[in-house]
Amino acid sequence: MEVIYKIPQESSEYPEDSAFVIQRIAAIMQRSIESNQNLIFIRTNLKRGLPLENINKVAGPFVEAWALEQFENVADSTNNEFELINAQAGKRLDTFDIVLQFKRQRDSLQYLSANVDAKATAEDIKTSGRSPNITSFARIRTEYIKDPDYIFIILSLKHKVYGERDVSTGMTNGIMEVVSFAVYDLKYVSSADINYNRALGTGQLQIRDIHYVDIVEKRTTWEFIQLLDAKYIQSKGEDAWLALARKFAWVKED
Repeated sequence: MEVIYKIPQESSEYPEDSAFVIQRIAAIMQRSIESNQNLIFIRTNLKRGLPLENINKVAGPFVEAWALEQFENVADSTNNEFELINAQAGKRLDTFDIVLQFKRQRDSLQYLSANVDAKATAEDIKTSGRSPNITSFARIRTEYIKDPDYIFIILSLKHKVYGERDVSTGMTNGIMEVVSFAVYDLKYVSSADINYNRALGTGQLQIRDIHYVDIVEKRTTWEFIQLLDAKYIQSKGEDAWLALARKFAWVKED
């Protein structure tokens, strides 16, 4: 039985759209840091404050919620300079944490959706940000088949945490400070920086070090899918890949 691949054809405008989205996300994060909107205050009734040696286990949701709020604040401002018109959190089983919608004026007004996976990394923990799970292999591959212009952005947010004693209560409150960020399109991450972890379902894509990645020359959607397939097949074999391809309708069969 002959297997025929479904080959996605992205638009010629995709590289420009990706760069447009990345530039605006980066500008929003940079403004938040430069304008001192990058602090998250956590009040406790603990004399010693937050357990800093384990803070990376709980910091992620706080930092990701902070990022969503920064985008929401911009989107709530009509005709903002970043051209962001909507920001909302993803649902539990979505491939992304945040979806952002931008408007872009070309010959006509167009709208772009960017699916953002926000990851928090601790500045003072050397191993923080090493090989985090990004998304399911089958899920992200299916998204690129359904929409060849699917924009999947990784937003890495580096933070540090410290305590400040409240002299009136004697308690120590925690402060999380977002100190830097990195933002990039998953499709353009170098092959060496993308790992495939066979654990959990159909396996997870991982970034070797999420805050420090190499970006390759622009890939097409089909070239990126072929890269992902090769990593999956190397780990689980061609028969396992074909079973997935049939299950998720990645191929046509005569």
